[in-house]
Amino acid sequence: MNPSITMPDTTPRSRVTGRLQLLLILAIVIGPMVLATAMFYGNFWVPESRNYHGELLGTGENLENLGVNGAEDKRWQLLVTAPNACTEDCKKLVFLARQINIGLNRDATRATHTLATSQPVSSDYDHQLKREYPQLAQHSLELSRYQKTLQLTGAKAEEAQLWIVDPHGNLVLRYDSNNNGKETLKDLQHLLKLSRIG
Repeated sequence: MNPSITMPDTTPRSRVTGRLQLLLILAIVIGPMVLATAMFYGNFWVPESRNYHGELLGTGENLENLGVNGAEDKRWQLLVTAPNACTEDCKKLVFLARQINIGLNRDATRATHTLATSQPVSSDYDHQLKREYPQLAQHSLELSRYQKTLQLTGAKAEEAQLWIVDPHGNLVLRYDSNNNGKETLKDLQHLLKLSRIG
């Protein structure tokens, strides 16, 4: 007894159904990518609210572009930059950076605080930093690169700034000297929660 062999249905109706199924699968796979690209370039359906408080830096700038030399820590950094001497606004941000680092509690070891200035700090302040901020790293700041990067971010070149830097050295968020620290702490806690690095 020979088993019956069933031939595939090649009627025009089955071909149309097969093509529709293929088009539907392609639409499901490619459709979201096309929609996301259109939303990005057309700037529509983009949420107005945001979850961060500083200025988000999406320009691809890093510590080298900023002019910070030697800051190769593989942790998140709270970086204070001062284009000249470390004046009162700079000192305030150095204090805030340390407090924010402490405020991370169990995640405090995942971050560090750093100071970068184009001029050496005064001897009195240097002694104070060594006494009160023993874990603060200090680096030199190359002024020409720093000013060029600040022009891209729209920040005031003469003011001290606080930056959140990821473990790869990329600039993530920027805050001016008016920031109270609580918002920066929330932003950094959120980043650490989402991040698997550092």
